[in-house]
Amino acid sequence: MTKRGHHQVAADRAGKAWDGRFREKTHRLVETFTRSVMVDGRLYAEDIAGSIAHCKTLAKAKILNEAETRKIIRGLEAVKRELDRGQFAFTQQDEDIHMAIERRLTEIIGPLGGKLHTGRSRNDQVALDVRLYLRTQLDKLHAQLQDLQRVLVTKAAENRAVMMPGYTHLQRAQPVLFAHHLLAYVEMLERDKGRLRDARVRVNIMPLGSGALAGTNYPIDRKYTAELLDFPAVTANSMDAVSDRDFMIEAASAFSIVMMHLSRLSEELILWASQEFQFVDLPDAFCTGSSMMPQKKNPDIPELVRGKTGRVYGHLLNLLTLLKALPLTYNRDLQEDKPALFDALDTVAASLEVMTELMRHVQVNRERLEHAMQGGGLLATELADYLVMKGVPFREAHGITGRIVRTALDQGCEISDLSLAELRKFSQRITEDVLTRLTAVAAIDHKGQIGGTARARVEQRIKELEKHLS
Repeated sequence: MTKRGHHQVAADRAGKAWDGRFREKTHRLVETFTRSVMVDGRLYAEDIAGSIAHCKTLAKAKILNEAETRKIIRGLEAVKRELDRGQFAFTQQDEDIHMAIERRLTEIIGPLGGKLHTGRSRNDQVALDVRLYLRTQLDKLHAQLQDLQRVLVTKAAENRAVMMPGYTHLQRAQPVLFAHHLLAYVEMLERDKGRLRDARVRVNIMPLGSGALAGTNYPIDRKYTAELLDFPAVTANSMDAVSDRDFMIEAASAFSIVMMHLSRLSEELILWASQEFQFVDLPDAFCTGSSMMPQKKNPDIPELVRGKTGRVYGHLLNLLTLLKALPLTYNRDLQEDKPALFDALDTVAASLEVMTELMRHVQVNRERLEHAMQGGGLLATELADYLVMKGVPFREAHGITGRIVRTALDQGCEISDLSLAELRKFSQRITEDVLTRLTAVAAIDHKGQIGGTARARVEQRIKELEKHLS
């Protein structure tokens, strides 16, 4: 008989871990409906790590002797090797990854495998596994966010002298540096990293030892278990520990904000790559064509990231709704937490990976950006501020500038095209030095305060970020 065949026969002979109470065998529809191993299977490494720590804790409490402890740990390591290599034979009776591992452990080492579950429940076991898994994934996402930041800073440095119109209401507003615009996203991603770090603090609390809901009767040292698994703290209330999914909701909220930022960047790339803007050119390798229109080059990657953002938002709402009316403590509803969390994680990770590579290869159309600096009254605010510096109250200066803008529009020119004599018709406070102020470079460089778009300030920020992200 094959290895798989031996596993299957043993599993078929075995009953459920809880079937002593029941007269009837579980209905096949219930078996299928409640089975979650296809979802929680990704937790196998965490489940085995938690089980090894639990085994050592039982040994410390003299519940297992040294020989039993060594045999259980060797068995768990053997199960992990099978799972690592894709050689683990799952059966229809494997309700979830936790029971599948326990079933296989017992096949390998015999009835001794049944001692491993002493002093724990699947309730605190699952809570532990998800915390271990999420802790690792948050660290990976943090690194991905930093990779994207590095690419954006590099792209900003490569285009440090390029100017562009800044927009409000999608209307041209004031001149800014293209690098300053890109660095705005670096700041957003820095906040995202902070939220992931904050969430990790509340993830990183050890729930094992809470039992099903009331704690355990065995003299286990929970702080010892936490130390083995590199947790700085243990949960303080067993009922809260097995029913708490706040850490998932907090993580999903952070994921949603990451996706919101990626979606905003995607929207700008879609606009900038359009024929109407032509500010950037997206790499061919990250675009697709049309099945009907040969000329098309579609920005599918940014569009998909924008679309997947709603998917991650949905998972956050899923988790919030799942928890909103659950009485303490554990309820089977909580099985539905992992599909939402895992898909949100996978979506954010994939989106960060592809957007980082896309941004690495985006080409900036400097000539087009320079052309976009013409028209739109970009220097109107500069003139108003110039009048204020000459002693004119801002509201009055705003009105004077508005009338000058109207005149320039009527003449089909920019305010900078008007002569000094024409400008002085609106205010005698305007003198010859206004001509040096009504340029895009002057408009940018006068924004020299912290956070401004002045060339010196942006150059300084690029250097700060390069050092911070190195």
